[in-house]
Amino acid sequence: MTTTNTILMEESWKKELQEEFKQPYMDNLRSFLRKEISKGKTIFPAPHNIFKAFDLTPFEQVKVVILGQDPYHGPNQAHGLSFSVPEGIKTPPSLVNIFKELRDDLKLSSIPESGNLECWAKQGVLLLNATLTVQAHQAGSHQKKGWEEFTDKIIHLLNEKKEGLVFVLWGSYAQKKGAFIDPKKHKIIRSVHPSPLSVYRGFFGHRPFSQINDYLQQQQQKPINWV
Repeated sequence: MTTTNTILMEESWKKELQEEFKQPYMDNLRSFLRKEISKGKTIFPAPHNIFKAFDLTPFEQVKVVILGQDPYHGPNQAHGLSFSVPEGIKTPPSLVNIFKELRDDLKLSSIPESGNLECWAKQGVLLLNATLTVQAHQAGSHQKKGWEEFTDKIIHLLNEKKEGLVFVLWGSYAQKKGAFIDPKKHKIIRSVHPSPLSVYRGFFGHRPFSQINDYLQQQQQKPINWV
C-alpha cells in the first residue's frame, strides 16, 4: 500500500490531505490505475503531472479556483492543469473561447498564442479538474473511480479554511460540484461552459477576469496578471 510519505505532491497540500490519502476509496483508486496501466492502457496526464496543479499553486497561495471536469484525452494535451495545454500544443476550442473572453474583457488586441496556463497557476490560480486522470481517447473514462471524492475534499478544505477566494464555476457540472461553497466567505463566478456548444449562451460577455481582479483588490490582494 502506498503511504503518504511516498506521494509526490507539494508539501503544504500533502499536509492538508494526509488523512484523505489513507481513505479506502484512495486505495481503490490506486488499484484501479495500476490495473489500467498493467493492461497496457495509456493514461493522461503522465504520472509526474497528475498533481501538477497543487505543485504550482501551494495551499497557502491559492487565490482563485477554476474548476474543470476531465483532463484532455488527446496525445500531449493534458499536463495536470484544467483547460491548459503544454507549450507548443494547439489551443483546444474551449480554451480558445476562454482567451476570446479574456481579450474582450481586458480589451486586449489579440488572444494569447500559447495555451500553457502555468503562469496563472504560479500566481495563485488553482486549475483543478474534478477527475485527475483519463484513458487516452476515452473522455470521462476515469469518472466515478474516486477522483471526484478527492477533489470534493479539496474544495471543502479551501471553502472552510480560507476566506476571500474566487471560485470560477463554468458549466452545470462545475456549478453542482461547487454548490456548497459559502458565498458569504468567497466570491463565486458562474456561467455556461466555454465549450463551442454553449459559449454563446452566456459565456461571452460575463467578464470573469476583471471580476476576479476587482474582488482580489477589494481583499487587498495582488490581482492576477492574465497575460
